[in-house]
Amino acid sequence: MNPQHRIYLSIGSNIDPENNLPRAIELLSRHGEVKAVSGVWESHAVGSSGPNFLNTSVLFATDMSAQELKEQVIVPIESALGRIRTADKNAPRTIDIDIMMVDDKPYNLDRWDNAFVLLPIAELLPEGIHPLRRERLRDAAETARQKTWIVQRPGLLKFPL
Repeated sequence: MNPQHRIYLSIGSNIDPENNLPRAIELLSRHGEVKAVSGVWESHAVGSSGPNFLNTSVLFATDMSAQELKEQVIVPIESALGRIRTADKNAPRTIDIDIMMVDDKPYNLDRWDNAFVLLPIAELLPEGIHPLRRERLRDAAETARQKTWIVQRPGLLKFPL
């Protein structure tokens, strides 16, 4: 049996997010264990004039590698929820699921300074260390929060499912 991996995911949507976020988490739960879900945070779309995004983070346990998870679970979930990839990586989307950390190893380093990533992850791992700044995640999240408009949207996700 393969070892369990602890994977932190960043999940966002700005097309019907109130339905797509919980649906994505429910679909994830069919492929591993959803151990924790952060609160939901609303922020302006980055790089486009689209609707605001709702974002959350999930701690997910699975025996899959990051690559297997991406290919066998994440891409199919995004497709099932109507994600259409275009040349514009900032276009509005039904769902976006990014691997941010696997077993304490950070991924997608270019996204770690976004408040919409940091605030949800810091809820789940406040004493974790920011991979670029080398400070606690809760401190990095608070700094990011002061630099941009982002608000918590309580009650949008019910966990456990």
